Amino acid sequence: MKLPKSKRTHCPTCKKHTEHKVYQVKKGKSSSLSYGSKYRAKLRGQARGFGNHGKYSKPAITKWKMTGKKQTKKSDIKFQCLDCKKFHVQRQGFRAKRFEIV
Repeated sequence: MKLPKSKRTHCPTCKKHTEHKVYQVKKGKSSSLSYGSKYRAKLRGQARGFGNHGKYSKPAITKWKMTGKKQTKKSDIKFQCLDCKKFHVQRQGFRAKRFEIV
């Protein structure tokens, strides 16, 4: 998917529509302490192998049908307002095999 180098969109700081420069950001590693992580669930005694906890008392993930890597990654785009020079990140990423800023 191709995206223009600059885009006119809403700036949350200026609170109006202005011209923005578009950047692609590399995704970082997700936090191990993020809400719903398997590690914290295990500490709370709600992970697999601790009795009947609904979805947690299922067999190992390798036995499930939908396993493996996804074919595409979600895009991570940053916008920089050309008026106030502040950055803001897009609300929701979209899946695309190839992504470039033209």
